[in-house]
Amino acid sequence: MTEMELYKLWCDNATEDEDLVRELKEIAGDEEAIKDRFYRDLEFGTGGLRGVIGAGAYRLNIYTIRRATQGLADYVNGAFKDAAVAISFDSRIKSDVFAKEAAAVLAANGIEVYIYTELMPTPCLSWAVRACKCQAGIMITASHNPAKYNGYKVYGEDGCQMTIDAANAVTEKIAAVDMFGGAKVMSFDEGVKSGMISYIGQDIIEEYYKKVLEQGIHTDLVAQSGLKVVYTPLNGTGNKPVREILKRIGIKEVTVVPEQENPDGNFPTCPFPNPEIKEALAKGLELCNTVKPDLLLATDPDCDRVGIAVPGDNGEFVLFSGNEVGAMLLKYVCQERTALGTMPKDPVAVKTIVSTDICKKIAAEYNVELREVLTGFKFIGEQIGFLEQKGEQDRYIFGFEESYGYLAGSYVRDKDAVVASMLICEMAAFYRTKGISLLKAREDLYAQYGNYLHSQKSFQCEGASGMERMKEIMTDLRTNVPTEIGGLKVLVFGDYMASEETELATGKKSEIKLPKSDVLAFRLEQGASVILRPSGTEPKIKAYYTTIGEKREDAEKLEEKIAEDFKAKLGF
Repeated sequence: MTEMELYKLWCDNATEDEDLVRELKEIAGDEEAIKDRFYRDLEFGTGGLRGVIGAGAYRLNIYTIRRATQGLADYVNGAFKDAAVAISFDSRIKSDVFAKEAAAVLAANGIEVYIYTELMPTPCLSWAVRACKCQAGIMITASHNPAKYNGYKVYGEDGCQMTIDAANAVTEKIAAVDMFGGAKVMSFDEGVKSGMISYIGQDIIEEYYKKVLEQGIHTDLVAQSGLKVVYTPLNGTGNKPVREILKRIGIKEVTVVPEQENPDGNFPTCPFPNPEIKEALAKGLELCNTVKPDLLLATDPDCDRVGIAVPGDNGEFVLFSGNEVGAMLLKYVCQERTALGTMPKDPVAVKTIVSTDICKKIAAEYNVELREVLTGFKFIGEQIGFLEQKGEQDRYIFGFEESYGYLAGSYVRDKDAVVASMLICEMAAFYRTKGISLLKAREDLYAQYGNYLHSQKSFQCEGASGMERMKEIMTDLRTNVPTEIGGLKVLVFGDYMASEETELATGKKSEIKLPKSDVLAFRLEQGASVILRPSGTEPKIKAYYTTIGEKREDAEKLEEKIAEDFKAKLGF
């Protein structure tokens, strides 16, 4: 069907949601607006669905939610007997509505549903899947995206985001479902009344808290440290669980940013509710000028990422990158568990391929096996699952990705800003009792292992033309591999779709032993590198830069030169 035919179909059938009816009327006659909503379906990937909230097949709404859930129900019923699915949702616009729609479709398909009574973080969804012995899970969230987005993340029975094979199977099921009338439905209230939909109790939440607290190393030192914290949940799900955990480990002075305390999917004070972005922390930093804390914590709307800032030498607050926090936490966990004799035999840590290589030196020092996986925390969760299959999950000590996602412990299979917030505060308290600030601890890290500098630049590729542009960029770089970037020779070119690395000087090839993925890696002289990949959840292409210098300034100058040249090569 053409875009105009689909538009008319939606005008005739999408009548249950007044917001959609109004939007469809507003775009009448606007060919570009109609095309943007109907030129394709929302793509179901390993992360599920993510898109702008609104009318159309390329938008997130009750109809695309029902269709996806019917496909998931068909998959689950085909793969399992007497299946159950857990559901959680965040503070985003219509998150509660979409969660109830999904629950009602599952119940209508004879699948038992466990749903939280209120918004809860993504890691709590992973926990519920495992604690309630479910075969799948759904988290309604668009993570750190702007307010106009929402999403539908799907998890497997291990509490990890759905694998590639399972996601492909669900995609096939979804494709067979008619948008209107193809999904079985009942009202949410009917599902509750029939017993097919049950609310997750406080006992499950309390068990989650206990598992988080078990990951502490020096929690006994926290109360006496006098640590002062400013915290912002960025109008998301972290407000209750993060504050509860910080209270339980003995932090008495936690000041919450008032404008960002309560759930609000419009994110009025931070258009991009992403702790990676300084602007999102503006209100928190403003409050820090008054409160003068030892630490600023910021969690994203679904509370699976956390960012920090600490006091600098001149009174200003300094933001730490995800790579820096990840490396510091790994060092802290290794150092202190070794000192206390609680390090497991043959310990394992996991990081993504775009996360800092300084961890290789840390892991080597403490005899930790460091595993590298593709971008996406599901691959870290998968490694924990591999260990669990052998009864060795206790070997896993820590995992992280550069985009502010961290996990200690194997109780969940996704990044967890609740446990990360606890460990960051504990680490800060521990160093404070030794007379060391987090800023000094970071300096010591670089002094010991080298000045590793990492940056990430994103290039927007909106709409239908944007998708084509991303494909063209990746194809061109595969065909015409650059021999130098920023004045440094490209030594090795890695194509993760072809599962192959090539030494440019000799032409020697070697296998990349990871699942195929649309990722290109350029290993340069002086330990520098550039990695490029299209985002799996946003209309952008991402470049990751690594440089190493004797001094910080050297690494910064080299990064600037490489980034500028590579941007030109991409055509931006």
